[in-house]
Amino acid sequence: MSIRGNGGENKTEQRQLDMSQETLSRKVVVGMRQGLHARPADLLAREARKWQSRIELIAESQRVDGKSILEVLTLAAEAGTRLVIEATGPDAQEALEAIGHLFERNFNEYENDNKQVF
Repeated sequence: MSIRGNGGENKTEQRQLDMSQETLSRKVVVGMRQGLHARPADLLAREARKWQSRIELIAESQRVDGKSILEVLTLAAEAGTRLVIEATGPDAQEALEAIGHLFERNFNEYENDNKQVF
């Protein structure tokens, strides 16, 4: 037996749809000396495209599609720039963790050089 709401939709299905559209966010800081340049922007976009969720990066008043390297580059995020990553969809939590991990590791920019900005 299924319960239907006023719109005729199944309440269980609606709840699942609502959960799959959950938006989660995470704050990060660009720690690479050269900022979020082409190589890390490419790594970020590639990682974002692995996930079903919509991934967006926000810097001050600018919001870009995290799955697009060109849009990520338009942020012109220098060292020390604070960004918010937003993920909306069924795998939002996992996507945020994976992308956040890239920032935590500074996109492996300093594997041979332990000097970091932040």
